[in-house]
Amino acid sequence: MSEEANRRLGRGLSALLGQESADYASLDRVRTSKMVPIEYLQPGSVQPRRHFGDAELESLAESIRANGILQPILVRRRPNSPYSYEIVAGERRWRAAQRAKLHEVPVVIRELEDREALEIALVENLQRENLSPIEEAEGYRRLMEEFKNTQEELAEHVGKSRSHVANTLRLLGLPEEIRGMLDRGELSAGHARPLLTAPDALALAKRIVAEGLSVRETERLALAVKAPKPERKTKPPAPRDADTIALERDLSNLLGLKVSIAFDGTGGTLAIKYASLEQLDALLQRLTKSAAPKSDD
Repeated sequence: MSEEANRRLGRGLSALLGQESADYASLDRVRTSKMVPIEYLQPGSVQPRRHFGDAELESLAESIRANGILQPILVRRRPNSPYSYEIVAGERRWRAAQRAKLHEVPVVIRELEDREALEIALVENLQRENLSPIEEAEGYRRLMEEFKNTQEELAEHVGKSRSHVANTLRLLGLPEEIRGMLDRGELSAGHARPLLTAPDALALAKRIVAEGLSVRETERLALAVKAPKPERKTKPPAPRDADTIALERDLSNLLGLKVSIAFDGTGGTLAIKYASLEQLDALLQRLTKSAAPKSDD
């Protein structure tokens, strides 16, 4: 991620959390962190991330065993349950802490509405590049549909450009199997965008994965698939003159079969149409008799 993109995301997270710095480690300046039993926490209902890699979690668990949780988990209280908290940001740390067999975890408690919680969870994951393109698109869709954000408002809140938000949302129009490839990391958003207008997107996606094509190669392939085939130009038939038509009629009457003549100016073809082998045999006999030499008697 570029330095400029990081600054924009930082401003988005800072605005959402109401603090001057976007450093997530400084959340305890919003409200002092406290230790709570790990079983008091549960996954967030607005968490945009659905997939947590096993190797990634195990690596984080090893770090937590050695150093503890360095950044507190952001939570909000569950209604009518004073000792239960819903995770807003930090579910990956919570899952890894369970693997590390921690009994308590540090948390920062905020009073947040669903919209604020979703925005913070989305930005926190985007800042760490933890979301798949489809998870990111689903998060944007929820913010727009459930909380009536426009694309412009949404882009400002999450620190992204409006065009990025629009292009990411378009990925939700891909077939389900291709969305699954994006979720599993088999395709990137750059691979997926050319598929949106491809005639057979799924077949093309499978080829991209099988051949390990780059984004550039995918774009060229998608353009080649969409390019229309040039129309084959056929020469117009030569005009038929009255003599040719008369000759066809005379031969047809003579042979008792339909005759057609194609003349191209210097030569041509003579076609005789027959309906059965008997007709063909009779024609051959007539031609053979006509070609037989006459005797002197």
